[in-house]
Amino acid sequence: MNLGMPEMIFIFLLALVLFGPKKLPELGRQLGKALAEFKKASNEFKSQLEMEMMNIELEEQSRRQPEPPPKILPAEKLFDTVSVPPIEAIPRESLPAASEPPVADIAAHVEENTASVAAQPLTPNVPSQNA
Repeated sequence: MNLGMPEMIFIFLLALVLFGPKKLPELGRQLGKALAEFKKASNEFKSQLEMEMMNIELEEQSRRQPEPPPKILPAEKLFDTVSVPPIEAIPRESLPAASEPPVADIAAHVEENTASVAAQPLTPNVPSQNA
């Protein structure tokens, strides 16, 4: 069923004569809502049907390929001993204390850094386009 422009104009004029200009916009809104609701319901039905088909396919695949029984490890093998170094390799002595630099050295270092930052120009040396 292919409607052209003359057929659409005829249907519109017929609806205008039958229902009147006051009732026609309301009917159009109701028709639009009904079509949107129908489209939503059909999309939900389609997605539900596709989901059921995927579930059926997964069930068939699982029937074809039986799962191997899960491996039960003995209690000794539950923990991964490969990534942990042997106990003999862990040093037992305490770590040496870190020596802190004197406060005067820190103040001198801060002054050096601020002086070098102050000596640098704030704007980069970029040739201007006027030159």
